[in-house]
Amino acid sequence: MIYLGSDHAGFDLKEKIKEFLQRENYEFEDMGAYTYDEGDDYPNYALKVCKKVLNGDKEKGILFCGTGQGMDIAANKVPGILAAVCWNEETAKNANKLNVDIITMGGRVTRPEVAEKIIKIWLNPIERDERHIRRIKKVKEIERQFFRHPLFEDDQI
Repeated sequence: MIYLGSDHAGFDLKEKIKEFLQRENYEFEDMGAYTYDEGDDYPNYALKVCKKVLNGDKEKGILFCGTGQGMDIAANKVPGILAAVCWNEETAKNANKLNVDIITMGGRVTRPEVAEKIIKIWLNPIERDERHIRRIKKVKEIERQFFRHPLFEDDQI
């Protein structure tokens, strides 16, 4: 299952990607925004998608905002989530190698046909080499160290 989320800046691209996912027979669920609302905030949708991805097995997510950066920052704050901004085929290949849970894209900077290529590359099963696996294990260990940090206990950051 692929969970989708967007704020107003990524709304149009998300809607076009939904059509693409239907044509390609990918199973997906739209977690909002369901209508264009210039006053909405990307962290709300990032969190909804992250929760769904974490609660499933082999679940993926795609988040859309203006540049992809805001959604990426928000998603990567959720312990257990690995997200990456993708803007071309090379970044999609790298996101695939790193086995990220969520990719983010910018509605203001990514054409729909490029977004479609990114998604296909990211979802294409590949064999991951040991160096990427080793590095991601190190990233997850950093997350474990800081998630247990006292700063997280009383929301001081």
